[in-house]
Amino acid sequence: MKLVVSHRWDVTIKEARQLQMQLRERVSLTNGPSADDVRIVAAADISYNRKHPLLYAALVLVKLPEFQPIRILTNKARANFPYVPGYLSFREVPALLPLFQQLDVDFDVLLCDGQGLAHPRRFGLACHLGVLLDKPSIGCAKSRLIGEFNPVGMHKGDHTPLWDGQEQVGIVLRTRDGVKPLFISPGHRISYENARAIVLRCVRQYRIPEPLRLAHMWVNKIRENDKVRDMS
Repeated sequence: MKLVVSHRWDVTIKEARQLQMQLRERVSLTNGPSADDVRIVAAADISYNRKHPLLYAALVLVKLPEFQPIRILTNKARANFPYVPGYLSFREVPALLPLFQQLDVDFDVLLCDGQGLAHPRRFGLACHLGVLLDKPSIGCAKSRLIGEFNPVGMHKGDHTPLWDGQEQVGIVLRTRDGVKPLFISPGHRISYENARAIVLRCVRQYRIPEPLRLAHMWVNKIRENDKVRDMS
């Protein structure tokens, strides 16, 4: 898979902010694929200690409705950008891009463990990857970065808008009865409604959508294996 948009990564925080402001103009909230149309879901996750330069990345492709993993790619890389909230994609995306460039299978939508539009400059990780790849992408975060919302019902599928001032930036979605909700926000080429429906279709018995759960499992696995080698 080739990048549609590219830019330098050896940038200062000021330059990173300028890139976010420029690239966010490319973000589209077109409807994109519906949940019923999605056959292959990609999920990207990163694991690291914020005080340590090593990053562990995983990209998993899952076929629906069987939830069968068809590609699992991992990478270990050194971070070249500091840990600064609001700019984490500049730290994380360089570790993920080689995995996308190895792909020999296309996918319908990308789930990211992070924010999309629910970001101070409307350009979180899911937006960044979505624009670079020009693929439908969704931010699926376990915690809120910005925004306010009304209480969410306690049943699976209950949801409420996430607002930043007068602007909707995401959806707060209950993925299982009685568990903490997730913060869903469009990244690129997807609508709020389709983002919500796709995430729900990808949930099985866990709070986290199954493709992201598998990606998270793999980053933890390679990180743990690295620790074992260091101790041997």
